Amino acid sequence: MASSSKRARTLPPVKTRDASKPKLPPVDIKTHRLIVQLADGVVTAAEKRRDPQLSIPTRSLSNVRFNKSRKIIEMGTQTNCRQLFNLSQAKSYMQTLLVATGCKALIDQQKTTSIRGLYYLLKHTIDGTREETFATQEECDPIIEDLEVTLESLREELHVYASNRGGMVGPIVLEDSGDEIDCSRMGSGGYSIPSIVEADVVKFKSCDAKFILHVEKDTVWRRFNEDKFWRKYSCLLTHGGGQPPRGVRRMLYRLHNELKLPVYCLLDNDPWGYYIYSVLKQGSINLAYESNRMAIPEAKYIGLRSRDYDRCKLNQSVQIALNDTDIKRAKQIAAYPWFAQKKAWQKEIETMLTNGFKLEVESLISKDISYVTEVYVPERLEEKQWLD
Repeated sequence: MASSSKRARTLPPVKTRDASKPKLPPVDIKTHRLIVQLADGVVTAAEKRRDPQLSIPTRSLSNVRFNKSRKIIEMGTQTNCRQLFNLSQAKSYMQTLLVATGCKALIDQQKTTSIRGLYYLLKHTIDGTREETFATQEECDPIIEDLEVTLESLREELHVYASNRGGMVGPIVLEDSGDEIDCSRMGSGGYSIPSIVEADVVKFKSCDAKFILHVEKDTVWRRFNEDKFWRKYSCLLTHGGGQPPRGVRRMLYRLHNELKLPVYCLLDNDPWGYYIYSVLKQGSINLAYESNRMAIPEAKYIGLRSRDYDRCKLNQSVQIALNDTDIKRAKQIAAYPWFAQKKAWQKEIETMLTNGFKLEVESLISKDISYVTEVYVPERLEEKQWLD
């Protein structure tokens, strides 16, 4: 009996789980572990009396390559070393760890905040100094992106979101944070696509759509919604408020890959419209590390085309003269590796430059208020004469 009691006293105490601490979902467990590993690296360096440092992947054109087989932009292997004991790097080093600390706290508490909110959460005067952790929002944003690429995690996985900028309407029922939403019954405003659209937040319940029509701007989207284009052609109608934010791109990616819906893009006939299509299709240079979770190589560009001015018999008053910036940007886009070898795209951009003007999708209203929904897009879909 005595020996049994002695053995019992030597057993380690039983650890009880703190009931007040939220249980982390699998994606948060993974992100949490990556942040802790980042911190452990600092501790290990300190214990070995080495200069603590971070290896930050380079987010620039020089560190991006086009994967021809996958048809997406990918990040290369170049990195920047950020050291604590380097006067020119010490501040950004500490800011990186500060952002990581803030994101870990959000994950631990199972709460999210905006980019602006994280800035204020972390902004303070360092004790004993007059130095601010962050002087401006512009100083904080690149650090958030640095942490994303270092951890190979989406911003949303760090529990940080951007403002909603994008909408969707059509025959799909989804569940958003536990609430069931029928996107065919959302009125004139449609479903506001959130910044965080991961599968643990947004679940697809049922969908009768045959394809997705993505338009550039809310103004054009409203015309399609008012004319109930999505109902007549059994499609989902989305917009990104111009350059689509990551929530919209991620939603399109999920709809395309999980529900096997083709994506057709209706964008302005200008360098900006071409660039938006490039980002949706191949990914963006700045977010090359996330192309595999955002890019849609099969997306098609149905218009507006440079030839549409003559084909649609538009009047001269809708022309918008190209400026020097437009011309320079168009030539840059034409030189992108993913466009350089495509004769159809080279001809498209060359025609626009020869025309000397650009066109907005809204210019089709000069034909008729519903010309774009009743004639232009239906004809392009039937002809299948899109750019790839």
